[in-house]
Amino acid sequence: MKGLLPDQGLAPNAATLLRASGWDAIHVAEIGLDRAQDQEIVDYARQNGLVCVTFDHDFHLHLALTQADGPSVILIRAEGLDSRGQSELIQKVYAFCGGALDTGAAVSVDRSPFG
Repeated sequence: MKGLLPDQGLAPNAATLLRASGWDAIHVAEIGLDRAQDQEIVDYARQNGLVCVTFDHDFHLHLALTQADGPSVILIRAEGLDSRGQSELIQKVYAFCGGALDTGAAVSVDRSPFG
């Protein structure tokens, strides 16, 4: 399992809740990237073997335009989730497609597949 890098759109407490559940997770705000451009965040994740978790569609675009083979990205397309809901959805996504995320994948998810 790779570490997770929740983007600025996600609640910082989502990373805290993930860590409390045994995940390696760090929010961009915890490492001074909360005001960084998307490409900086993508580069940081790639260099550190992390999976980006975001609400921002541009992350998939950056990967496509640069033809990069990583990092993996989870795009959350569900609004109104609090930090607990974000944490739970991320864990469900990883349970469902963690193998693909560990080897390189761009995943989009909303609430519907997971209830």
